[in-house]
Amino acid sequence: MTKLLHIDSSVLGPYSVSRQVSAAIAERLQQAVPGLQTTYRDLATAPLSHLSGAHLAAAQGTAPTDPAIAQDLATGQAVLEEFLAADIVVIGAPMYNFSIPSQLKAWIDRIAVRGKTFSYGPNGPEGLAGGKRVIIAVSRGGYYGADTPMAALEHLETYLRAVFGFIGVKDLEFIAADGIQVGPEHREKAVKSALEAAGSLQAA
Repeated sequence: MTKLLHIDSSVLGPYSVSRQVSAAIAERLQQAVPGLQTTYRDLATAPLSHLSGAHLAAAQGTAPTDPAIAQDLATGQAVLEEFLAADIVVIGAPMYNFSIPSQLKAWIDRIAVRGKTFSYGPNGPEGLAGGKRVIIAVSRGGYYGADTPMAALEHLETYLRAVFGFIGVKDLEFIAADGIQVGPEHREKAVKSALEAAGSLQAA
């Protein structure tokens, strides 16, 4: 059975463009892939804690003395297992201050784990999480393409390509709604285009 992991990270709830597009992607995949099993995680309504010294100590083998840390470590393990089990990952990723939301960064910190999704060998780092299909619904208030004056400030797509590439996922698919804060017409056009792209996704 094919497994889909659907992640949202926008704090805007029903007003979020990235949530709208990621939902359309997930819906399209459910139509296209028979028997698709979906797990959904909302990082805004149920945020993960950011890493602390206690988390890193536990990773080195020190037993946590704080029950809250122990519970959070268990949650982090569940997050990692969700990711490892998924064949397809859909992520809603809005741009906040030129990069990803901190909620999404906290999730990435739980899945970028040495020995699980990457390792170091004689030839350097090796990604262990290849073979997954990762589709990212991006929303950006302005325009950050390579041919725009704001290109140097684009640290959302570039970061996600780098971190997923590091853990072995090389061919990410991006569906972007750009310019949504430029004006109502720009927003409408961007959302329509992104939803059309989501609706035309193929099963593989």
